[in-house]
Amino acid sequence: MEALLSRYRNLTVLLVVVVGQLLYLAYQVKTARDERLIRVWAVSAVTPMAGVVEAIRHNTIGFLEDYFILLDVRDQNRKLKSDNDKLRMENVYFRNQLSTAEHARALTLFQAQSPSKTVAARVIGNSTVASAKAVFIDRGYTSGIEKGMAVVTPDGIVGKVVAVYPLVAQVLLVTDATFKVGVESQKGHVHGVLACGTGACTVEQIQEEEKVTPGEWFFTSGEDRIFPKGFPVGTVISVQPGQGMKDVKLNLSGGPGGVEEVLVVLQGVHQPIPIGPVVEDAAMKALPPPPGEPGNDSKQPKATQTEADKVVQKYQQIGKEQNHVYGGLASGLPNFNAKPGATPTTNPAGGTAPATATNPKTSEPKAAAPVPAAPKPVLPLGAPRPKPSEPAAPPPQ
Repeated sequence: MEALLSRYRNLTVLLVVVVGQLLYLAYQVKTARDERLIRVWAVSAVTPMAGVVEAIRHNTIGFLEDYFILLDVRDQNRKLKSDNDKLRMENVYFRNQLSTAEHARALTLFQAQSPSKTVAARVIGNSTVASAKAVFIDRGYTSGIEKGMAVVTPDGIVGKVVAVYPLVAQVLLVTDATFKVGVESQKGHVHGVLACGTGACTVEQIQEEEKVTPGEWFFTSGEDRIFPKGFPVGTVISVQPGQGMKDVKLNLSGGPGGVEEVLVVLQGVHQPIPIGPVVEDAAMKALPPPPGEPGNDSKQPKATQTEADKVVQKYQQIGKEQNHVYGGLASGLPNFNAKPGATPTTNPAGGTAPATATNPKTSEPKAAAPVPAAPKPVLPLGAPRPKPSEPAAPPPQ
């Protein structure tokens, strides 16, 4: 058998190939595929080798490519981080510039509205003395600064000048333990002394019977001869009874520890304590007045007039027509029953009364208004006052 196969080896191989081709043709017909057998054999033989080559390339050349790409990404990341830090610094700078411009605008508006003569200054440093709370400003006696002048902001008080140099001045803050400020409450006009030596600001020397409520504003009273009267100081946080005196805690409105721009009061002018609510933002934008009604040729809109304004205007007109001076000494009482525009007549008692009007239907005169009694004689200054049981002596001729 072996001799037969070796003798007819070529024919045997041919028969095997033909049989294999026929079997593959039968498989193609059955599966409806038209691939060539030689192609299938070639692809099946090359595919494992191609996978091995691709794995070697990916683990060598691909790794090197990814490494260099990561180097570029790292450089880009470093550059983007640097640009981000630069933009953040510029953002902080512009925010500080905007805040400085807003503070300068608030100082300008406050200077225009305040009757006191002030000069603007900037805080340039803190004091090196550990026991004192003080700052330095960039204004000295060349700008008119003198020792003892008050330093304020639109929000509240800051301190006083304690040392003056040619171009700078030292300001002792109100939060220092040795600093005292005379204050006055807004509602009850209760006087006290502001002290911030214990860390929290308190108002001292307020009696127990005095009425002070939380949330009430305190203003400078002018009694310390440093701050003019009427500057805001702060609001009441709490009120507690103490040993003979009330314990009143105060929240400063000026924030003297963190100010950057201040005003030095060159010539102080006392102002009355405001009655209404305090507007903390002096630079608040206000809308313009509404325009006039359609068809109204006047450029300025008419101001709103309340009933109280109408009554005051009526009484002022009556007093003007009857030659009466409100609050004047030896001035007769006006006749408030008279209508504005009526012709006044002189009373024997010194006052005035309107002329008697007649009824157009009956032609009978109407009853005139009752004439007020004559005023008491006015005693000159320095004359002795009579006792209640004795009649008042006439003034000397």
